[in-house]
Amino acid sequence: MAVAFRLPLALSLLLLSSPVWAAKKVDLDYHVRLLPQSDQAEVRLTLARGSAVRSLDFDLGDGSQYSDFKADGQWQLTPGNVARGVWRPAADKASLTYRVRISHALNNASFDTRMTPNWALMRGDDLVPAARLDQQDGVELVSRLEFELPEGWKSVETAWPRVGKNRFRIDNVSRRLDRPTGWMLAGNLGSRRTRLGETEVTVASPQGQGMRRMDVLTLLTFVWPQVQALYPRHPGKLLIVGAADPMWRGSLAGHESIYLHSHLPLVSESGSSPLIRELAQVFGRIKDSDRSDWINEGFAEYYAIELLRRAGGMSDERYQTLEDKMAKVSHKVSTLRADQLSAAQVAKAVLLLQELDREIRLKTRNKRSLDDMLRGAMDLGRVSTKEFVVLAESIIGEPSKVLDTELLR
Repeated sequence: MAVAFRLPLALSLLLLSSPVWAAKKVDLDYHVRLLPQSDQAEVRLTLARGSAVRSLDFDLGDGSQYSDFKADGQWQLTPGNVARGVWRPAADKASLTYRVRISHALNNASFDTRMTPNWALMRGDDLVPAARLDQQDGVELVSRLEFELPEGWKSVETAWPRVGKNRFRIDNVSRRLDRPTGWMLAGNLGSRRTRLGETEVTVASPQGQGMRRMDVLTLLTFVWPQVQALYPRHPGKLLIVGAADPMWRGSLAGHESIYLHSHLPLVSESGSSPLIRELAQVFGRIKDSDRSDWINEGFAEYYAIELLRRAGGMSDERYQTLEDKMAKVSHKVSTLRADQLSAAQVAKAVLLLQELDREIRLKTRNKRSLDDMLRGAMDLGRVSTKEFVVLAESIIGEPSKVLDTELLR
């Protein structure tokens, strides 16, 4: 005899009255064709269902990098110092195609992005500029990036998970529009890979550019236990790219990625490390507001020194020498409030954070430290000086005397 199983009445009514909701997934494919003969990339955005998106409003900077726009649907370009382009896709499958210039020369005749006949070092942020997305309710865009390489070019590297030979999955939970940001490198490359903790690390450069790939991996391996202990969140993938002159002789963090000039010392004569400083930027992901760049830049430089010290790579004597040098360099600094800091202001910010660390440890009997300030700022995401002062008070249990300074007025 069949046995009848019955759901409780309340559960039955709930199931009948509650709609089964799930976001409708719509593919958004980015296709990048590299064109070294014209120093350009042809970029194509394709929506599997154009009606899912009402509009994409792109910030094109001064507009000089971008050209040859073609769109299924409506395209409106507004030129100017801050050029904008608005795409209203056609209802069915719809594409927007344009060209973007890759090489960007700086005032000193060096490049921060560059394309040659054999390789291209670029930023995904330039390939697909920032845009305001207006989409239909209940839609989730599923984004992928694919490169079409010139004949003879062997490979491409990005900080995004690889889902095919030259194909990557783009998924950024902090953005409504998943776009392929971060440093990217394509061409005839040399690379080294390893796994550090939860993170797959790749160091890549064009062949013949003098990038000390194994040195980079060795330094990262040396400090990684301290990095893991400090930061609560770790990227699944980290890409470090570099090249020699005429590339810019500096270092710069991007989304889960770092640019490092191949001839830049991994640890400078002062004792700080450009590589670890950018690593601190990648892991911290702290943004500032209200002329408070000192927070992000100060944290990055502070931990570039501190992580090396904690790993055993800096003696107390060398640490004191570095502190004395920063004090000498920054003694004329009267304010830290700025949208962009000078080297002297960064040094002063580091000294202020060192004082704050000592104050926190003293007043909490070594139960708390500047590490707690860092993690609190990471939780806030975007931080102003006022919010930083309030955060310090919550950790110390009383107002901070160190932060009550004319430097932060």
